[in-house]
Amino acid sequence: MKRRSFIKSSIGIGLGWSGVQAAESAVHAESTSLSTEAHPLKPNPAPVNKPHIIFIMTDQQRGDALGCMGNPYIRTPHLDQLAAEGTLFVCGYTSTPSSTPARSGLLTGLSPWHHGMLGYGAVAPQYKYEMPQMLRDLGYYTFGIGKMHWNPQNSLHGFHQTLIDESGRVESKDFISDYRKWFQLQAPGENPDKTGIGWNDHGAKVYQLDERLHPTTWTGQTACELIRHYESPQPLFLKISFARPHSPYDPPQRYLDLYKGKEMPKPAHGDWCQQYAERKNPEDMPSDAPFANFGDEYAQNSLRHYYANITFIDDQIGEIIRCLKEKDMYDNTIICFTADHGDMMGDHYHWRKTYPYEGSTHIPYIVKWPKTMERQISDGSRLDYPVELRDFLPTFLDLAGGKIPEDMDGRSLATLVQSKQPSWRKYIDLEHSTCYSDDNYWCALTDGKMKYVWNLHNGSEQLFDLKKDPQELHNCIKDQTYTTVASEMRTALAEHLKERGDSFVKDGVLQTRPNMLYSPNFPGKK
Repeated sequence: MKRRSFIKSSIGIGLGWSGVQAAESAVHAESTSLSTEAHPLKPNPAPVNKPHIIFIMTDQQRGDALGCMGNPYIRTPHLDQLAAEGTLFVCGYTSTPSSTPARSGLLTGLSPWHHGMLGYGAVAPQYKYEMPQMLRDLGYYTFGIGKMHWNPQNSLHGFHQTLIDESGRVESKDFISDYRKWFQLQAPGENPDKTGIGWNDHGAKVYQLDERLHPTTWTGQTACELIRHYESPQPLFLKISFARPHSPYDPPQRYLDLYKGKEMPKPAHGDWCQQYAERKNPEDMPSDAPFANFGDEYAQNSLRHYYANITFIDDQIGEIIRCLKEKDMYDNTIICFTADHGDMMGDHYHWRKTYPYEGSTHIPYIVKWPKTMERQISDGSRLDYPVELRDFLPTFLDLAGGKIPEDMDGRSLATLVQSKQPSWRKYIDLEHSTCYSDDNYWCALTDGKMKYVWNLHNGSEQLFDLKKDPQELHNCIKDQTYTTVASEMRTALAEHLKERGDSFVKDGVLQTRPNMLYSPNFPGKK
């Protein structure tokens, strides 16, 4: 087997990683790294009663884009194994399915109305609850690697330090991400965007540079580097945030080759989306068009590259897990895997995110628990409680011996595995302010089995039986057999929204209204 030559980064400036994947021709071959024989790793088990916390997330990964979720088309062996050794939450959702509001809910443990972001905007510089700061206050060493998507971009929110990759975004004066600084150290004068696909395009192309320069490799190997060098007696909280599989869909050739000639599922087309069904030529439309029918072959090609990027990430996660085991940290660590939101991938002629549909709101959700934690369920269990990004922070506080604030909307996931008859929410709330189209302004509820959608712009409704129709092919809001459940969920949504005042709910009736991006609870809002 051919192996790449080692390329050592400068660790002194805090930007590099010391190894890259060695195998060229097999996806799951052993990666190159500092030799553990020449440099034996000192074990670093977690302190008593405080597990290490490794939080891994991707950007824009659909909930069905995992082998363990029953997808026969995708290869994710390391994540499948993580699910087999932990708990797979099959009804994981993101309440506000675009990057910044989703990450605000993750950061704060709050619902959209309470953290203040109802759609895509700028994250506040500071919140009353912040995951890294709260864990730091409990004695954790806190470190973030990868995409944070905060404002200002170098904000720490309680992290001791971050090394970030912002997907090329420059939203703060003189900002250059750590990944891009490292890239110029490794490939002076080269263009990290040589592949030529925009950050929201849904076209696809093979990565045009050496695989070791890809941001997925940088993120995974930087995390490995920190774990290898971690000698602190403090418990570690490490957030690892991959910028892919969010576009550009740009896997290295060897990962795309895994899907060469393989059948890809066709996009779903519901009986309610015909206004977008007119066939379009990609050359005649913006490359980031939010609504368009470019044909099944176009969507399948994008999906093939998208899946290849996920397999690429899966390999890096395998490397991270291997490093944790070598450091004797794996058993005493809670490892979580999720995403900020999904990707429609042409389903119902929709692209990207911000929509109430499963491709946009349903996300991966895996938790591997510390070995010593007592549980009522076995490893590999699949739970169908509706869980959300806001539930991670209270879970970490619970396991770290901290107090969960009474006004925090999230709940500890530990309850679901430690109690024989856990009490849990019936529905999770979903919403997004106007984006891409005036009609795309909605609130919704789901329990993972049924989903009710209310459009605040025009008062239209949708109801999907996810148990019978997981692809949301039929809007059953007018079906007589669903009259009762529609009424129940409509009433439940009105009850959820009534704290917002008469412009949302009046006399128990849902209202149409103008767009609102930030609620009165957004920090600093008057």
